[in-house]
Amino acid sequence: MSDQSRKNKRHMIKYEWNKDQIRALRIHLNMTQHEMADELEVRQQTISEWETGRHQPHRSTLKILSMLAENAEFAYTTQPKAPDAPPDLIDPAEQ
Repeated sequence: MSDQSRKNKRHMIKYEWNKDQIRALRIHLNMTQHEMADELEVRQQTISEWETGRHQPHRSTLKILSMLAENAEFAYTTQPKAPDAPPDLIDPAEQ
């Protein structure tokens, strides 16, 4: 493998995205649904549908979400929270 090939291959963490993780990433990025929709070139309604679990993002969008998460040093976790844990993700728009 050439040096150029090695440089082009970037190690990317594989995330399994669900509605809660998508919302948590958006909040971590300090974005509204509309702003995230603009960034991903989708409708705001699409973001809402992902965050409610009504629809799942396409594979290409999942890769973009993973890249955004990695670049933003998003603390992705697959571990569920304890039932009595206080909520730590509050959307400023919902306050």
